[in-house]
Amino acid sequence: MIALVDYGAGNLTSVRKGLAAAGAEFQTPASPAELAQSTGIVVPGVGHFAATSALREDWRSAIQDRIAAGVPLLGVCLGMQWLFDGSDEAPGLPGLGIVPGVVTRMAGSGSIKIPHVGWNALSAVRPSRILDGVADEAQVYFTHSFAAPVTNETVATSEHGATFAAVIERHRVFGVQFHPEKSGDAGLRILRNFVACCQNA
Repeated sequence: MIALVDYGAGNLTSVRKGLAAAGAEFQTPASPAELAQSTGIVVPGVGHFAATSALREDWRSAIQDRIAAGVPLLGVCLGMQWLFDGSDEAPGLPGLGIVPGVVTRMAGSGSIKIPHVGWNALSAVRPSRILDGVADEAQVYFTHSFAAPVTNETVATSEHGATFAAVIERHRVFGVQFHPEKSGDAGLRILRNFVACCQNA
């Protein structure tokens, strides 16, 4: 059973629909203790990085324990940014720290408008489980003003004024800056890949 974490900042309705379309069995845990039986974890999120402060130490500890046990995790949009050390959007508020680096505001100029809203291409950096079967330069749907740096964990990038990490993968921890549940066939394939990873964990 995949745990869809609700900390008050997620677009849960569309994420639920996406997971259902991908064939996932999922539930929304009411407490961190309920993560103990999860076969996968999804951390969604939209809006300001400060919203992740609702993921207090008990949630952080429970999530880290499941990651250490080899349970796959998918961070979506703000949920991906939370996997990093932190964000300039909320200085002093730590992320989960699974991936090194700090999320920064995207720079707009001329025709480059911030927030970055709409369809954009994914450029694969290296093969990955989460992108298996997704064509290079596939179009996915973004909506964000802050973006993560390109690091060793980056498996695909996108560009909006500058290149940023669009997909990350570290062991069984995955993150996507875009919204797969709103990204058509490419997004559905990504969700199905995550569900398969949870089934094979």
